Amino acid sequence: MIDMADGHTVATAVVGHEGAVGILSALGPAASAITAVVRVAGTASRVSASRFHAAFSRCPAIRRAVQNHVRAMLMQLQRGSACNALHPVEARMARWLLQFRDRIDHDILPLTQQTLSEIVGVRRTTVTLLMRKLRARGAIRSDQRGRIEIDGPRLEAAACECRDIIRLEVEEVYRSGGPTPRTVTGDAI
Repeated sequence: MIDMADGHTVATAVVGHEGAVGILSALGPAASAITAVVRVAGTASRVSASRFHAAFSRCPAIRRAVQNHVRAMLMQLQRGSACNALHPVEARMARWLLQFRDRIDHDILPLTQQTLSEIVGVRRTTVTLLMRKLRARGAIRSDQRGRIEIDGPRLEAAACECRDIIRLEVEEVYRSGGPTPRTVTGDAI
């Protein structure tokens, strides 16, 4: 999550068991405007910055893992920025819900409507309307306890293509150690 000067917050990326938060510390110490929020209980490891830097400088495998994770995060941030600017809010919310589901591997997400409004960057009333639309499509079921049960295929139909593109690009980074080269047409810089 990133906190804006006006008090609003918005999600910038999702990290699950495939990655780490605070990974930019590999580039050197710096203050961060990002707040990591745990949305789903699980197991995590915490490593001090000094131990991380020592391991990073000594171990090529750790450097490669960090490089891959940074690549995956940058790809997610780039595609997410374009998606947030160009796609309807309903499709973006469906994308976020699916990205969460991809990280926890089950169809019940512990998210309140207030949390979704912060993640998607819209008013709570907008989320209420979107939830109503997604329920009418059969894409989700929700209760008052902050649990959203999703129907994967129906929610995928409501999401924009960015969810699949992000998922495939990130999987490719982790599988091969880098993105698949693409043919560039026109003038390249």
